[in-house]
Amino acid sequence: MSKSAPAAVIDPEAAPCCPPMAQHRIPAEEAGPLAQAFKALGDPIRLQMMSMIASADGGEICVCDITPAFEISGPTISHHLKVLKESGLVTAERRASWVYYRARPGLMRRLSALLDITE
Repeated sequence: MSKSAPAAVIDPEAAPCCPPMAQHRIPAEEAGPLAQAFKALGDPIRLQMMSMIASADGGEICVCDITPAFEISGPTISHHLKVLKESGLVTAERRASWVYYRARPGLMRRLSALLDITE
């Protein structure tokens, strides 16, 4: 399996939100980073992790609380969290020996707005 360079991450707080794709075409320069975020969420484990992170009390969750929820190895957990981080969906902060993850609501709003089909 070949590895490609990661796509640029859109700063969801700096860019205006996209109109729904049912109303306007997605500009080429935004399609890659947005697709990267959708691709990250396309894996069932990452989707569950994203749900845990986004719904965590206080807005953040420790990797120590994510790991026991899955029957996969620690390195696999780290890989999935890295994909979420590289896609721009989460931020991570190391505190002593643990890493805490927070959802980036701006990007989540952008993805949601793209899928909006209300007229």
